[in-house]
Amino acid sequence: MSYVCVHAVSPKALVASNISPAGTTGQAWMQKDQLHTQKQFVFEKPSEVERKVPEAGVIDKPGVYELSTGPSGVSRIHLIPGFIDSEQADWMFEQLLQDIPWGQRTHIRQEMSFEEPRLTSWYGELPYTYSRITMQPNPNWHPLLTMLKERIEEFSGYAFNSLLCNLYRNEKDSVDWHSDDEPSLGKNPVIASLSFGATRTFEMRKKPSPVSILTAVEESKLICLVSFPSV
Repeated sequence: MSYVCVHAVSPKALVASNISPAGTTGQAWMQKDQLHTQKQFVFEKPSEVERKVPEAGVIDKPGVYELSTGPSGVSRIHLIPGFIDSEQADWMFEQLLQDIPWGQRTHIRQEMSFEEPRLTSWYGELPYTYSRITMQPNPNWHPLLTMLKERIEEFSGYAFNSLLCNLYRNEKDSVDWHSDDEPSLGKNPVIASLSFGATRTFEMRKKPSPVSILTAVEESKLICLVSFPSV
């Protein structure tokens, strides 16, 4: 919101009088009224929006996309639909749904506590902390998760050492905006996201500019998020 503050100055004229008191000569000067200032507040609506939010882009085809470039490096996304055969994806989803020790964590924000709107499970040699929640090390990978990790490593050429499983039980479950920039993940981590089950929207945006990228994440679709540091 912007406003304009106008100072309206309306002085009265200085009046000269040639009338002299009896028995005197010369001119006598007098000020008919004192100078005074009137302050008036005037609101003016801006003629146009100072900053327009760009429309969200949509990625719906397989391929490699460059999301952003800057002094810190380049960020790309590799979208691979059908990474897992649909028949395999169905039984994998059911097995993970039953075997993973899902849990619901509690957040504390501004001295208020609330439960995460999703279920999670952590796998990795080291603890993982985000949003003031610390998950303890869990090196006991489920065999199916180990197989999926190895398949993704073979395809992508990157090695992965940890995994956060997220279960979205219905359309009300979600995850808040986050950057995956925790110190334990390293300076430029590579993130691989493999989805099973219902189709959902995977949304990304560049910091600080609010440019959003949307992609519909279908069953067995793999998303590799890669950030290359500048050299």
